[in-house]
Amino acid sequence: MIKSQISKIIHSLAQLIKQKHMNQILVAFSGGQDSILLVYLLENFIKNNRANKIKVSYIYIDHQWKTNSYEQIKHIIKYLKLTLNKIYIYQIKTNILSEDICRKYRGHIITQHAIEYKNEIIITGHNLTDKVETFIHHTIRGSSIESFNSLSIESKVKKNITIFRPLINIDREAIYWICKKLYLPIWSDVTNYLFNIERNRIRQELVPYIKKYMSQNIEKNISYLINNYLYENDYIKQNVIKLYIQSISTNKIAINYILLKKQNIILQMRTIQLFCFHNFQIYISHNKIMNMIKKIRYIITQPITIYKEQFFRFVTNKKWIYVILD
Repeated sequence: MIKSQISKIIHSLAQLIKQKHMNQILVAFSGGQDSILLVYLLENFIKNNRANKIKVSYIYIDHQWKTNSYEQIKHIIKYLKLTLNKIYIYQIKTNILSEDICRKYRGHIITQHAIEYKNEIIITGHNLTDKVETFIHHTIRGSSIESFNSLSIESKVKKNITIFRPLINIDREAIYWICKKLYLPIWSDVTNYLFNIERNRIRQELVPYIKKYMSQNIEKNISYLINNYLYENDYIKQNVIKLYIQSISTNKIAINYILLKKQNIILQMRTIQLFCFHNFQIYISHNKIMNMIKKIRYIITQPITIYKEQFFRFVTNKKWIYVILD
């Protein structure tokens, strides 16, 4: 079973490199068991594919959450030096315990590093358990369906940079046993037990409670649900793009609200969001868009302002929503 899982991971990586003709790989290393397994798999893959001239480098972001962060860095350097590849370490000087802010910092640093050093693939150790925890986290926050698909096996972060998550369909427990079987050196991360971090409470308290009292297959069930959401979201996106192309004016920054009114509410919302982002690179909140849609429903003839920003406003006139600069 372990051999088949490893072969699937290596095969998916080989397919990605072959299809996209990429050979500059950046691995986001966290020091956890997922990262350790990734290092093992990548180094073995490179040994067996020397003809492809693949270049791998590792990046580690230190948030200084641990009192022994310096010792941790020394240990990581010592371990990664065995690969004979380049290691980049960034340290965030401000000690921030907000997981969301840290994730944004980390993502920004890794992306900017990949751009600067022309890395074409960013590989992360996200696994199925991370995917489930992220789903629960977004559900609690009332996030949109779009956010539920944030941890897919492959996604674009920039035009020429792909994020690849080869472990996304394997849960944390299975990864632990693979590491044990391969005699890989894994160590405990004390930050996983900081209960002021919401994700740790989900991982250590909520998910075990659901497994014990409600469903032992929670990870598989949520993964199945996320996949369904992915297909539904893709379908909605396709229809939004079609509606947007049909609705926009050919010579002005305007959109036909008569066409919008005939559509399902989710298509109306997404099309207005796309209109705003395409023309102004702004994201309008759900509540503001719903207010706009309510006003559109009752428009008869007179022009009215349905939305206002600092430098522009949306005004209806006849069948169009126009943008007027203030």
